[in-house]
Amino acid sequence: MPFVLMVVFYINYLWLVPRYYIRGNRPRFYLINIISFFVLIAFLHLWMDLGHVLFNPPSPRKHAVDFVEQHKALFFSIRDIFNMTISAAMAKMMRLAEKWHKSELARQEADKERTKAELSNLRSQIKPHFMLNTLNNIYALTAFSPERAQKAIEQLSVLLRHILYENEQSEISIKDEIEFISNYISLMQLRLTNNVKVNFVTNIQEGCNAMIAPMIFISLVENAFKHGISPTKPSFIDISVTADNDTIYCNIINSNFPKYADDKSGHGIGLKQVAKRLELAYSGRYKWVKGVSEDGMTYSSKIEILYKK
Repeated sequence: MPFVLMVVFYINYLWLVPRYYIRGNRPRFYLINIISFFVLIAFLHLWMDLGHVLFNPPSPRKHAVDFVEQHKALFFSIRDIFNMTISAAMAKMMRLAEKWHKSELARQEADKERTKAELSNLRSQIKPHFMLNTLNNIYALTAFSPERAQKAIEQLSVLLRHILYENEQSEISIKDEIEFISNYISLMQLRLTNNVKVNFVTNIQEGCNAMIAPMIFISLVENAFKHGISPTKPSFIDISVTADNDTIYCNIINSNFPKYADDKSGHGIGLKQVAKRLELAYSGRYKWVKGVSEDGMTYSSKIEILYKK
């Protein structure tokens, strides 16, 4: 009987389930199983009869034959069909579980590739958006301070080096990202007046090797310089980036001078890109709280990223 159950199991596992059941030809799958069951039951009974003849000499028959003895072949056949059905069902479930597992792995791999493609596309969108804003600032400098404009072009070359090389990686060191933000702030300060106070604070825990998606905070910094500065009124921008063994924090608070409704510069692309990149790279592992204060005087953007999965 164990040999017969093994035959049923492997016929289903290796042949019937992948060739007929999974491909949708269910009637043929069940028909072949039924035929094989009857063939194997016949083999079992012939084998048992042969065994009785060879090893069990016939005993004198009793005059009264009980019901079980009289229907022994039927009971054994029902038992055998039940056992073979269980064996075939186990083979089918194992094969379907393997197929589901492979399909799930393929789906996850496809999701990873899709996520990589979307992140790459978003990073490629950041480059022209960032360059446009930076070149606009340099253009403004040329009107009243050619010397500052030359220095700005120098700093822009440093930023471009970061964009060309570091931005192509999926993750970079938080220290490299902080250096990039610091260089950008230095570039922006060239065109600021004395009534604007910019404060940039960093605190990386000793021994912290935090990695982060490149240029994920730069749009927030750009937004602070765009909406947090007034040409006539006192303004401020406070930026802090900290990191410990599992979490990165970026807090930006600035005075709020919203643009007019007809100002189409930027079109809000930067913040939308930040939202998409956070969701793609750190889904379920980040918090982003942003908005204008109740008095409308300040705008804050606070991001908390759990960079360790």
